[in-house]
Amino acid sequence: MHPVTRRTMLRTAPLLAGLLAAPAVRAQGGKGPEKLTYLFPAPDTLPAFAPFQIARHKGYYREAGLEPVFQTGRGGADVAKQVAVGNAELGGGIGDTPLVVRPNGLAVRGVALLGNRPLSQIIVRQDSGITDIQGLRGKNIGVIAFQDTTYYNLLAVMASAGMRRTDANIQALGPAGLVQLMGSGGIVAMSGVPEWAVTVERAGVPVNVMAIDRIFPAMAQAILASDRIIAERPAVVRGFVQATLRAVKEIAADPVAAARTYVEAVPSQAENLAANEEILRRYATLIYAVNDRPDFGSFDPARIAAVGRFYLEHGIVQKAVPVEDTYTNEFVAK
Repeated sequence: MHPVTRRTMLRTAPLLAGLLAAPAVRAQGGKGPEKLTYLFPAPDTLPAFAPFQIARHKGYYREAGLEPVFQTGRGGADVAKQVAVGNAELGGGIGDTPLVVRPNGLAVRGVALLGNRPLSQIIVRQDSGITDIQGLRGKNIGVIAFQDTTYYNLLAVMASAGMRRTDANIQALGPAGLVQLMGSGGIVAMSGVPEWAVTVERAGVPVNVMAIDRIFPAMAQAILASDRIIAERPAVVRGFVQATLRAVKEIAADPVAAARTYVEAVPSQAENLAANEEILRRYATLIYAVNDRPDFGSFDPARIAAVGRFYLEHGIVQKAVPVEDTYTNEFVAK
């Protein structure tokens, strides 16, 4: 049995981190690789961001003439803000992040979608007796924050079963509480990602995972760019997107080999090789699902529209955004 420790939680759960200074930097005089800042919504060493670490470690960004600087923001909405105002050229969020932030005047859109299935699932303790979404009624459920996509996805899943937010005790647990309370039984379910499920399981607590995409068209991670960067530096966007998608496809093809590369790139994860192999297996099948639809990395406008309607109807956003303003697929095709 592997105990859940504070160190383990901070390393394996994609949690909020303090915003670091992230000035956009460029190569001087056109010499050498072009520098750019990529802002993550959580610490960049987490397994969720393995494609970026692998792409950098294997030199895919250098091959594209790029030298990315990785920095960490305070969740997807904060990343979108920093990208919009020019503090970072590119950043990470979820495919639906532009639906939430563009009504606030933040002109960002998705330029690549890192998976054909949702990033988040509903993870429940096996001993909870929960076998379907209705079973969440009246239960203690954890999310990272009330401004996080995992929370919005949970609301959507509950609404599909005729439940409102108040029909369960939903708790925003922050950086130390989520996995710990799932392990102790303080919560019996969470809206989360593969590494959380694996961490709880390796602590000796069996869980069941409910995929949500048959209930709600939630989305995977996305690379975000501002309209200005897309217009002014399209080659940078294309190079970064292509290099990252190359790494995603490698993980999908051989998660075990990819896990070895990942821990080489992130030595702090080396002691967790077996866990990371399992985590990347789950990303490959539960999230990346590269063969589920053609043109991997592209956005499906119908899916975005469906999410947008739900967010508007349930007050998550106050203003509709034209679907075509939330994404572009121009950088995905080679």
